[in-house]
Amino acid sequence: MSWTQDRARVASLTRSRPANDPDLIAARQSLKASRLADHIRSVVESAPPLTTEQRARIASLLRSDGGAE
Repeated sequence: MSWTQDRARVASLTRSRPANDPDLIAARQSLKASRLADHIRSVVESAPPLTTEQRARIASLLRSDGGAE
């Protein structure tokens, strides 16, 4: 699903649901993740190729531990 579809879902849910509704919270999280993925894809496509070390360092930032070393 593209981030614009996620945005439409959030907009739709906000009309009829309270801010703490689990479906609305999930839709907002999905929107944030979709926008982040699109941004990362854009940056990666415009950047020069990364070394293995650079890729590993960037991947560690995306892990659940926040990239703590």
